[in-house]
This record gives sequence, structure tokens and C-alpha cells, in this order.
Amino acid sequence: MPADRSKIVSCDICGKQMKQAGLPSHRKACSRRAQRLQEDIVFAENLLKGPDISMPPEHEVDDIRIETHPHSGIPLKTSRFSDFTRNHFPKPSPPDTDHDPWHPFRTLLDFEVSELVLEAGLTKDQTGRLIKMMQRIYDKREHFTLRNYDNIRQTWDAVGHRLTPFQKEVILVSYQNEPEPRTFPLWRRSLWDWACDLLKDPRVGPHFVFDAQRLFKFNGQSFVRFIDEPWTADDFWRFQSNIPADSKVLAFILYADKAKLSSFGREKGYPIIARIANLPVSIRNGEGFGGGRCVGWLPIVKEDKRHANKPAWANFKAAVWHESFKKVLTEVASHSKTGCWATCWDDVIPDYEEQSVMTLIRGVRSKFPCPVCLIPREEILNAAISGPYERRKRENVVKTLEEARSQERADEKEVVLRAQGLRDVDNAFNTVAHADSHRLTSFDRLHANHEGMFGDHLWVELQAILNEIGRAAVAEVDDNFSAMPRWRGLNHFDQVIDIYFNDGTKHEDISKLIVFACHGILTEEQHKTGYMLLHCICAYLEFDMYITLDVQTEDTIGAGREALSTLTVLMHNYIEKTKDSSVKNWNFPKNHIRLHVFDDIQAKGATRNFNTKPNEKAHGPFKDSYQNRTNFKNVAQQILNVNHHQLASQWLRCKIDDYNIFMSSQTDLDPDLNLNDASEEFFHIKLGSAQKSETFEDIEHSHADNKGFERFRLKVNEFLNKHFTAVGKQLPGGKQIQFSAKDQITEHRYVRVNYESLVDWCLCTDYLQCSPNFFGTPRYDCVIIKTQNGFIFGRLIFIFQCHIDGDDFPLALVQPYDAPAGVRTKKDKHLNFWRVRARPRTTSSEVFSVQSIVCGAALVQDFSRAGDFLVIDTVDTDMFLRMHAMHKAAGHY
Repeated sequence: MPADRSKIVSCDICGKQMKQAGLPSHRKACSRRAQRLQEDIVFAENLLKGPDISMPPEHEVDDIRIETHPHSGIPLKTSRFSDFTRNHFPKPSPPDTDHDPWHPFRTLLDFEVSELVLEAGLTKDQTGRLIKMMQRIYDKREHFTLRNYDNIRQTWDAVGHRLTPFQKEVILVSYQNEPEPRTFPLWRRSLWDWACDLLKDPRVGPHFVFDAQRLFKFNGQSFVRFIDEPWTADDFWRFQSNIPADSKVLAFILYADKAKLSSFGREKGYPIIARIANLPVSIRNGEGFGGGRCVGWLPIVKEDKRHANKPAWANFKAAVWHESFKKVLTEVASHSKTGCWATCWDDVIPDYEEQSVMTLIRGVRSKFPCPVCLIPREEILNAAISGPYERRKRENVVKTLEEARSQERADEKEVVLRAQGLRDVDNAFNTVAHADSHRLTSFDRLHANHEGMFGDHLWVELQAILNEIGRAAVAEVDDNFSAMPRWRGLNHFDQVIDIYFNDGTKHEDISKLIVFACHGILTEEQHKTGYMLLHCICAYLEFDMYITLDVQTEDTIGAGREALSTLTVLMHNYIEKTKDSSVKNWNFPKNHIRLHVFDDIQAKGATRNFNTKPNEKAHGPFKDSYQNRTNFKNVAQQILNVNHHQLASQWLRCKIDDYNIFMSSQTDLDPDLNLNDASEEFFHIKLGSAQKSETFEDIEHSHADNKGFERFRLKVNEFLNKHFTAVGKQLPGGKQIQFSAKDQITEHRYVRVNYESLVDWCLCTDYLQCSPNFFGTPRYDCVIIKTQNGFIFGRLIFIFQCHIDGDDFPLALVQPYDAPAGVRTKKDKHLNFWRVRARPRTTSSEVFSVQSIVCGAALVQDFSRAGDFLVIDTVDTDMFLRMHAMHKAAGHY
């Protein structure tokens, strides 16, 4: 009887299951891959071999130690790094297959059409026309039952009932001696019920972390603590210590900021976006069901010219805000005192304006304008020298309010309040147990740094200086920006000096490049003030890069504090030097608030946990809903109805996707599937954009005018013979490799490099080009290469594969930038430049294995010194740490 070719069998090499018909071809490919992988490992070990480091036998470098809060009952655990990363997320439970996941929609097609209507923001009339067209093309393969817009709306309402809805509240606040309190509408969804929606969801619930942890990584000598997620920071541990041992912490991150809905800002909304701090950042800051959610729509008090600038009116607006927030916090406040199988605390990340309202200080003009500490306004510029100052505390504020309210006269009350810059309003957050609004406010990197310190001050100063020098300087800077290398995730600018950007991300990217564009113009000899400003911007960048790190260790926090100290001193010197000529006032609260950022990091985790960027993205959909889905009257309810339908759509789509994935996994594996795809992400290098194979002779001829291709074929032969010896592999036929001019190789114009990030030790990917025509222009990216003598930089010239004895060898022709760059100049020290220089043209290229590429790099030519290049160490945080390590190894620090 013939063998059953549909029988499921396992590969004895990799263990994968497949039909027997596909086993022979798979096993042959699998065997070859395993052999090549072993050769790569041997080659890499020989290449990366360093001095033997003696370590305690019980620990290995990068071991992870997890100290979980004592209330959890979980013992101290030390594990290998690979085990720690692989077991980070639990396996999701299988979906419910007994019911159609698109219910209450009658068919999947009904849901998908309704989903499209919602995503596209179609009006009622447009939806009706679409449905009529759908009915006309109905082909009876699937039932389409929707008849009109009302059918869609009613079905979305039915889905929405499964999730926590919005409800309307009326806020009553009295103003001075008016006989009746004023009324304001508040829309909110229960914070507690929304959190329970996530807890009960089988896709999100398993990812919650309820016990505080202290994480440590072994560096070869000792375990160094690191902080990333909120539950690894100090506040989470402190909160868990303050509640009963059988309770858990449920942590909310709240963001509140006004949003312009109309084009000219006449119509505004005031959404509150909530996120759950117990969820991993990939879920919490993502756009899925477990990401940020609108949980409230605060009333906005219209300005009244009759009361403008009066303290009583400012107090009234603050009272409306806090009475509204009390409603938003109602269930959370109650459960924080009595318990409800979890205890809650809140973390709030408003901008400075909202921080002032939330903490009930008097703002920029207050005698004490910081929401965190009691620094006098006149000492803001000298805070790093004259401080630290007493921190504000909830209990002290309550005592001050009691003292003020005990005064018989209004002016005496005002004196007491002004002495600490407070307002006579009860704080909504005092209704929540363990919540201190002055501890809960967090550093806002977007507004304090990118749009504040840089965008509104350093950048404006630099523009003024360049415009003062003249149009030639402005044009030169713009030309230098245009010549900057392109880098994935970094905006490319052709012109910046005379362009107004109302975008924090644009300001952030300009700050990363501006020093490289200006250093040849603003020299110490020709423009001392401009040079001082560049020095300040360089220090600001180092500070900003440190606070950007997604994982913070004891070492990076210490280095970040040093960077902040350096920035403070340099800024103090610059401000003193330019106090008579500067176009900006440097005595502003955000110039001081950065002094608290590392305390925030230690208390709450990495700044991405309280970054406002993900929340500001929510303003766009609110504006779209206002423009396309409302009648411009009483818009809050209409906007929030759309928002709730979008949540329902997202929830249902997740259910359907999970259902489809699960059902597909139950079918037999197809032997024709590409079995490399599942493990593709684990490869270090992957080539792409393959070209037609050509002979060595043709390639050398077509690149005859490029010095890098001199002796190209001979260089390939020399490298491969050394490579076979290095990995201990026998040469083909026992003879030296000698490609002939007629032998063919295959060019590739794209390479994907996977590597371990120095920031969070996770897999990162660089997408590198090596093409004479990439979207109309040549692009040859730069790389870091690991050699037996250390790291070098180089530019890709040609990427190719050659075929030897049944195996493909991916190689790269590279122009190394490892020629001596001379003595390090004073400017290079001040601006923290890493300078490289190309080899002489006679030895301008070398062949490397693509496996020796560590990662990509961005190099910009030194516009003031021909032939030299500068490494842009600010393209991302991984490159920042790599260059910091290289500077340290070179003795620059």
C-alpha cells in the first residue's frame, strides 16, 4: 500500500510539523540552513572573541534578577536573560468559537461595511447611497441585510452596550454672591467600569501586572537595577506597601488638555484620555483595545470680560475643573478607600497650564510657579545653584487652606494663599486615597523640551543669531540640512530657518541635526555667542536623549543627572552673557521643571510612561468627528457617540481577527508555505532587492570610474580564502578560491540588519540602502562594522552574493572610514563630535562579510573640513549609547 502523503510528520532537525509530502524538500533546506548557521556562529565567535572575563560561576553577564513586592508572596528569582524576555507575555486564551464573533451584526459583511462607514466618517446620506450600491451588486454569496444608516447606528449602539458608555452629569458651581450656582455639562465614562472592561477582556486581561517589581541586570561584577515599566519604579512599590497585603494596585494614567476642534480654534473640546499603567507600554501606548481611551469631556468656562484677570474668576474656573474631575474620579475615589478587590491610584500628565489648575497653584505669575516644589519665581534661573527647595505635599496644602479659611478678612486670606502660590479651591484628587496631586504630576517632555526649551527658546535664539549674520549664513544652514543623510524615523528638511513649525516632532528632529548644520558657521572665533548657544544645544540634546531612554538603569540615571547639571551651568553662563541682547525671557517655569524629571523617572518609570505624544494624537479624530459627524451644535454628545462607536468597532474587530486566526490554526499545515518566514526575524542579516546576476568582468567594467571597484574580484578571492580558514572549513576541493572574470554574482540593493538594542536589549532593525537609484537619487548608507581590531564605520558600496560549492555567501564592498582623523580639537570636545575620515583612494575599499555589520549609522560630512565625516549620534537612543561607549573607550570622558 502506498504511503499516506497527507500524514502529519515532524522534521528531525527543527521539529516543525508538516505533511509528509513536503518533508524531503523541507529537510534538505533545513539541513543547509543549520550548517550555514553553525558556520556563521563559529565565524562570529572568532570575530567577536575578546579577553576572558572572570565571573562568579553562579551568574552570567546579562542575568536578570526580579525582586517582587513582599505582599505578592513571590520569592526572589534570578533567570537567564533569554528566559526573561521570552516569557514576558502570557499565551492568549482561545476565542469563543460557539458564537459568531461579529454578533450583534447579522453577518460578517454587515460588520465590515459598517466598520468602513465608521472609519471613513461617512455622513448619513453617503452611507445610504453606499448601502443602495451594495444591494445592487449583491451576488448571494453572503447575506447583506443592512437597509439604511439607522440600521448601522442601531447596531453600533447594540455593540456599545457591551462596553462602558458615556453618561452626562451636571456640575453646579457658585460664583461669588450670585443667587444661583452656574451649571456646566460633563460627559464621562466610569473609570472603574472601563478598567473592568479591560480586565475581563481575554486579549488584554492576561497582560495586567499587579505586583511591584525591582529588576536588576548582572554586568559581570554586580546586579544593576533598571527601570522601565511603572511597576518597576518606586511609586508602584510605595503604593503597594501602603495597602493591605491581600490587595493589588490598579494604576491609572490620565491626560487632560484642551483640543482645537474648528480650524480657527473657536470651538474647543476638553477630553480626558486614560491609560492603565498596569499594562505593558506596547499595549498601553498602542492604538488597540487596551490603549488610551477617552473617559471624559470636561466643561470649558467661557471667558467673561467683566471678570477677566480677577482672582475670584480664576478660582471659579479652577473650581469648575475640580468639581468636574471629582465626578470623573467618583468610583475610583470610593474604591481607593474601601477596596474593591483592587486599590487604585492615579498618575496625571497634563501640560503646565493643566498642571497649574490641577495642583491649584497660581501659574506663571505666581510667587511659587512650580507645581512640584516651593521655588520662588525669581530663583528659577538659579534653581540648580540655590536649590533644592521644599517639595509641595498634600497635607501641607490642606493645612494652608485651613489657615487661610480661618482668616476673618478676605485680604488676610489672600496673603496666606499667596505665600505659597495657592488658590482657595478644594482639590479633586484629595478625594482619592494615597493620591497627592503634587507627586502625581509628571514631566512633559513634548511641551517642556521639544516645544518649550528648544522650540520656543533655543531654536528662536539660534534663528535670530543666524538672521543677524545675514542671508548667506541662513542659506548655508538650509543647504546643510538638505545635505543631511536620510534616516528612517527622522524627518528630512530642505529648509528650516525661515519656516514656522507648529509640531513638537519637527522641533525634536531639528534639534538632533542643528549642531551638525551650524558648527562651521557659528565658530568660537567668528561668533562667540552663537558658539556658546551651540554648546548649550549640544548639552540640551544629551540631556534629552538620556530622559528618552525606554529603560533606565542606575548608571543612565546618574549620567542623566550629570548631563542636566552640565546643561544648567552652560545655560546660566549663556543667559548671563546675553541678558542685554537675548530675544527670549528665560525665567519661565518649564526652565525649572526639568530639574524634577529624574525623580519622576525613579518614581514612575521611563518617560514614555507619561509622554503626552500618544495622547495628543487623539485630538485629530476628535477634530475629524467635529468637522464631519456633527451639526456644529451641542457637539460633545455627538463626538462622544462617534468615539464610543469607534471603541465598539475596535473591540469587535479584535474578536473577529482572533477568531479567524484561531480557526486558521486548526487547519492542516500547507507544505508549500514558506517555512523560513516564521523564524525570519531571528536572522541577523537579510538581503533584498536582488538584481540580475552579472559576471565579475561586467561589474568591474560598469564601475570602471569608481576607485572602490579596483581589484574587486581579487579582493573577493582574498576575503573568502581567509574566511574559510577563520571558520575552520575546508576549502572547496582543497584549493584556494579563485573566481574567474566570467563567474557570476548577484547584486542586492537593500539589507535588513537585526541587532540587540543597547537601550532595552530587544530586537531592533535597520533598513539600509545600497542603490544607485533610490526614489530618483543615489543612496549608499553607512554602517558600523565589527573587525578583529574593534569597531569601524564605513559606507556601503556594493552588496552581493556569490555561490561556492552549493552555498551562498553574502558579502559587502565597503569604503572604510578608519583613517587617522588627527588630534581631537576643542570644538569636537565641546560639541561631542566623533570624527571619522576615509582611507586614501589607493586603499579605498574592502570586502566584509555582511554578518560583521553591527547596525546602520548616519554620517554627515563636515561642511567645514573636506574629507571628514561626523557621526550623528542623536538619530536614536541606541546610537546615542553606542557612541557614548565608544567615546568612553577612547578616553574622551
